[in-house]
Amino acid sequence: MEINDQQIEKHNKEVEEGHIASFAPLVDQLDKQGIEVNALIEQIGSFQIAIPSWALGAGGTRFGRFPTGGEPGSLKEKIEDVGLLHTLNRSSGAISLHIPWDIPEDTAAIKQLAEKFDLSFDAVNSNTFQDQEDQEHSYKFGSLCHTDDFVRNQAIEHNIEVIKYGEQLGSKALTVWLADGSNFPGQQNLSKALKQTHESLEQIYAALPADWEVLIEYKPYEPNFYSTVIPDWGTSFLLANKLGDKAQTLVDLGHHLPNTNIEQIVATLLMENKLGGFHFNDSKYGDDDLTAGSIKPFQLFLIFNELVGGTDTYDDLKHNISWMIDASHNVKDPLEDLMQSVEAIKQAYAKALLIDRQGLQQAQADNDPVAAQQLLQEAYQTDVRPLLRESRIRNKAAAYPVKLFRELQVRNQLVEERGEETIATGL
Repeated sequence: MEINDQQIEKHNKEVEEGHIASFAPLVDQLDKQGIEVNALIEQIGSFQIAIPSWALGAGGTRFGRFPTGGEPGSLKEKIEDVGLLHTLNRSSGAISLHIPWDIPEDTAAIKQLAEKFDLSFDAVNSNTFQDQEDQEHSYKFGSLCHTDDFVRNQAIEHNIEVIKYGEQLGSKALTVWLADGSNFPGQQNLSKALKQTHESLEQIYAALPADWEVLIEYKPYEPNFYSTVIPDWGTSFLLANKLGDKAQTLVDLGHHLPNTNIEQIVATLLMENKLGGFHFNDSKYGDDDLTAGSIKPFQLFLIFNELVGGTDTYDDLKHNISWMIDASHNVKDPLEDLMQSVEAIKQAYAKALLIDRQGLQQAQADNDPVAAQQLLQEAYQTDVRPLLRESRIRNKAAAYPVKLFRELQVRNQLVEERGEETIATGL
């Protein structure tokens, strides 16, 4: 299943009049504020968010999973699905693989397929939170922190193997998320577990190519509910500092306790040059992995406020931070959900670009919270959707990606090609 240029052109022509009716007044409004609209659209249009290979099928919980039908059953089909997304929005130009779920059997063929869809390979992700069929030692009681040298060495070797796969594909980063921890008081020597994790990470760090980074993810709980070895940004930051310049902290929005001030974490990591990347999602209670911006869009905007305000140039923001979605689609079509997440992320970014930075700095210097709030609200309440649509049209993508996806009955065609019962690998 592929979408061609003619289908997109036809769609854009059909919605052109309505788009212009909303875009033109916004251009006038921004012009009066002294904002260079064409430069703004260029920044919005070039901002890319990587798609995780494991989010292309229906997710679920420990209580059950309801397949969508037409899910990708191979790495080839996953790349084709990300290619569909990128064709529709021209904003999803990279795929992030999870090993061993997505081991490429023919690296050259996989790279060629990705190039066909104008896709690159984002960070590769290791997996020591599951036991695989051919695995000698179990990760039931941990991996990089395990009390047994053989288990730790197995986990270290797996991460190094993942780096090698990533090198073949042109990736430049390894993401490490550990489920390591304990469920009961006294089960684990907490300081020793952290020490052994650090020592394990040192060996992985030593195997990084010169131009690579390791992104250390954190999470306060789940699957362990008493302690997690890397429970928060401070522990990740500690480990990253100990390892060296090629180690960074990765912020997953769902990996925080309720009401955590994530934007302050982002600001601190930016200040210390240790913000490596994001896993975007949204949540009401915990690691809910909901569509980005579906619950707390203002928080997402505040995060981008810190990102835009805390970087010197657009290139710093674009090239020095890894941007990726990490969500689970329990009841939505996975591809529609991903398009909605990309849209929400780019809306938050666009609104952050509209903030009067000079005015905000002055309000902060004057200790004027009323003026500061007003400046943020003026940017946040601006309807930037016409800007995003215009950026897509200029990039030969669909003005309304989800609308065209449905009009072309893409999911039905995928079901016809792959069947009703296919389940995406890794889920």
